[in-house]
Amino acid sequence: MQRLKALTWDHPRGYNALAAAARRLDLAESGLAIDWDKQPLEGFESYPIADLCARYDLVVLDHPHVGEAVDGDCLQPLESIFEEATINLLRAESIGPSLRSYHFTGQHWALPLDAATQVMAARADLLVGPAPVLWDEVLLLSQKTGKVALSLAGPHAALSFLSIATALGEPPAERDPDILVSEQVGTEVYDLMNELAARSPHVVRQKNPISILEHMAAHDDVALVPLVYGYVNYAAPVSGRPITFHNAPRLEPGDRPGSTLGGTGIGISRRCEVTPALKRHLLWLMSADAQIGFIPCHEGQPSRREAWHDAGVNARWGRFYSNTVATLEQAYVRPRHNGYIAFQSRASALLRESFLENAPARGVINRLQTLYADHRGSKGGER
Repeated sequence: MQRLKALTWDHPRGYNALAAAARRLDLAESGLAIDWDKQPLEGFESYPIADLCARYDLVVLDHPHVGEAVDGDCLQPLESIFEEATINLLRAESIGPSLRSYHFTGQHWALPLDAATQVMAARADLLVGPAPVLWDEVLLLSQKTGKVALSLAGPHAALSFLSIATALGEPPAERDPDILVSEQVGTEVYDLMNELAARSPHVVRQKNPISILEHMAAHDDVALVPLVYGYVNYAAPVSGRPITFHNAPRLEPGDRPGSTLGGTGIGISRRCEVTPALKRHLLWLMSADAQIGFIPCHEGQPSRREAWHDAGVNARWGRFYSNTVATLEQAYVRPRHNGYIAFQSRASALLRESFLENAPARGVINRLQTLYADHRGSKGGER
């Protein structure tokens, strides 16, 4: 019996389906056992990915860690495990840039298990009329109610900054990988966030997306979060009010909804012996059977496009998927060079501090660009 150690994140969406899949009878009959450990999502930023890969055979990771993993030579590329035709099929079946986000230095470094991006979360019972579609409408709702919250804790201030810049037509570092964002667009983004942050309910300012959504389900002081990572679990919660999810805001009707890709993938560490049984299990997790049936039934959030459009899946989960699929298909993919994660953390801290001080935009944007350049340095590589 081959026994593998595996690590994922501590939330029903990240753990339940993987643990249940590891208990399937066919896995044991194939001579494979997988023991899934879990840690807080923030733990993946606290521990270098190379350290985790030294202790685990399979590691669930977020795509911005790929550059660090490649520099640490701690993951096996998918190209060394699966045939080209299999990878091409995964690319076609995965929603939006889910698989592409794990492509770096010419190879793929994780299987796209779970798809997510920043979307709009609302308490429909607290809104008068439909949820906003445009950023101007979000701003107006904030001015009228004081119940529009920004997700700013941890890395999320920077992530929202990237998303709004994308909505304004300038996906960060895409035109020129050495320039995060132009001063003009950066100023527009900062001024919008600064105004919204000033009225954002204090009770959620230190909360991560999971805690914000839990708070929204239990209290009536937050009616809308314009950008927060979508968690299907809160669309049909066991307790509390259901939260409705919508596409991320746009600048104008028909524009791209600005949103920064999240989700997770399964990385295979260098220490892992990849057997035929393991390959079959991993590909089963990517299959229509698992992604449309098994994973949603175990509180997971699938990465397969079919699942996001499936009528049964949407009926069970409050149309979470169909309501936000357009945002995920067009989600912005962050830079993945080694050093990006550190930039993201420091940029978020800078933005939070600047909002508290009502600091002038120009100086903040210049400091963001300096931070980005410092953490890109000689580690630039691919995006």
